[in-house]
Amino acid sequence: MNELNEDEEKRLLTEAVKLDATVFGLILGLIIGLIIFIATNWLIIAGGHVGPGGEVIIGPHLELLGQFFIGYKVSFVGSIIGFVYGFAAGSIFGTLISWVYNKIIYLRNTNNK
Repeated sequence: MNELNEDEEKRLLTEAVKLDATVFGLILGLIIGLIIFIATNWLIIAGGHVGPGGEVIIGPHLELLGQFFIGYKVSFVGSIIGFVYGFAAGSIFGTLISWVYNKIIYLRNTNNK
């Protein structure tokens, strides 16, 4: 069996540790989007409480996402809008995280030579 020298072993380890930016972005986007979708629909199913003016208040804290995600409300349509925004934000952040991670791995391995 072929023995790997130290440089080949280091290169193989570096390639194995790298994160695929597209895959990580899609996974993180799906997770964040589904969390917003499920949390919104959970609040809709659970119902709300009657406020001081007689109106039904559902998820006042989750409603604050409307400040960042234009068009989002605690409703079924809002859960779909929240999923889209969550997917987009998660994809962008996941890609950014994996890009930075891969750059750190690259710089760490080039400095060790």
